[in-house]
Amino acid sequence: METNADWRVRELKGFIAHAGPLWARREGEGWAYGFAIGPQHLNPAGVVHGGALLTLVDHAMSTVAWEACGRVPCVTLQMDSHFAAPVKPGQFVQARAQVVKRTGSLVFMRGELRVDGDDAPVLSAQALMKPLGPK
Repeated sequence: METNADWRVRELKGFIAHAGPLWARREGEGWAYGFAIGPQHLNPAGVVHGGALLTLVDHAMSTVAWEACGRVPCVTLQMDSHFAAPVKPGQFVQARAQVVKRTGSLVFMRGELRVDGDDAPVLSAQALMKPLGPK
């Protein structure tokens, strides 16, 4: 696992509390998110379940969209993803996301997952987010 002391476990409610634990780290004006892969993340083949990876990237993209929209909750309307490599037990997978474009009613997002020490993404995704209204 990443030994950087800047990573902290986030205590969140809802589904992400069951999917994680979720780790977060401040990076400049934004955040990075991660999972320290444990047995709860694995599928029967012994690698991380695709649904766990999609949960992490969706959380990262929706949180970045939330921040970009003035902390207005955003929901995922569509997400396209591409798996590039398996994630194995004991690895630390990191998520980063960015706003590609924002219109009056939609936020176009891009996100990637990478494993510590590897420059190649294990998953890339694009999403269309919808802000739910003023806070």
